[in-house]
Amino acid sequence: MRSFVKNAILARLPLQDLVAIGQCLEPVVLGERIVLQEPKRNVDYVYFIESGLVSLRIVTSGIILETAVIGFRGAVGASVLLGGHLSTHQSVVLFPGTALRIRVKELRQLMNERPQIREQLSRYVDALSLHCAQTGFCGVWHHREKRLASWLCLSSDSADTHVLPVTHDYLSSVLGLPRPGITETLNKFAEQRLIRKVRGVLRIDERKCLEQRACTCYKLVSEAYASLGSTIAAKESTN
Repeated sequence: MRSFVKNAILARLPLQDLVAIGQCLEPVVLGERIVLQEPKRNVDYVYFIESGLVSLRIVTSGIILETAVIGFRGAVGASVLLGGHLSTHQSVVLFPGTALRIRVKELRQLMNERPQIREQLSRYVDALSLHCAQTGFCGVWHHREKRLASWLCLSSDSADTHVLPVTHDYLSSVLGLPRPGITETLNKFAEQRLIRKVRGVLRIDERKCLEQRACTCYKLVSEAYASLGSTIAAKESTN
């Protein structure tokens, strides 16, 4: 059963917990630009992403600020389980894909009955909170080139792909950077053969080199997500 699980949070659950939560999961298709959650609205479902990419953002006065991207490593709406009932972010599908969703009420009950489910979600929310915090720090202190390289690397990791269907306009809006600057930096990356640009699609060709251009925020966030799996592996080896 575990070999068919595509979401990293679910894949780390003990088999008995995976079976229990599996009875409540509903498969859904994530179409591009579908809004999964709106700020200041009740959250009805938590979405365990299997494929695709979801943009977690703050929207105010018509301005968009993306705070994180969520792919197969995460779950949309998980933060609400450990806090209030209202979403503070807007969650929008950036790359189409699939997810398994569960009603918040059912997941809360499972978390109370099964500590491992609560622990996995809590650890993931901690990593996501770091991701959001580093995004804010990055936007204030880091140069355009480093920020863009970090975004490309994090999105590639989250979606598990080197092909990113994003436009210059989108990157400009979510990073809060002028479009000419985005174009200039992407052209520079292309000239250095780090990426290729083809009709609204960016392909990462030299991943290691692109990581070297990224700011320290990328490494911190990447290590936070990677530690979720390594911690579970360490626990299993001691049992």
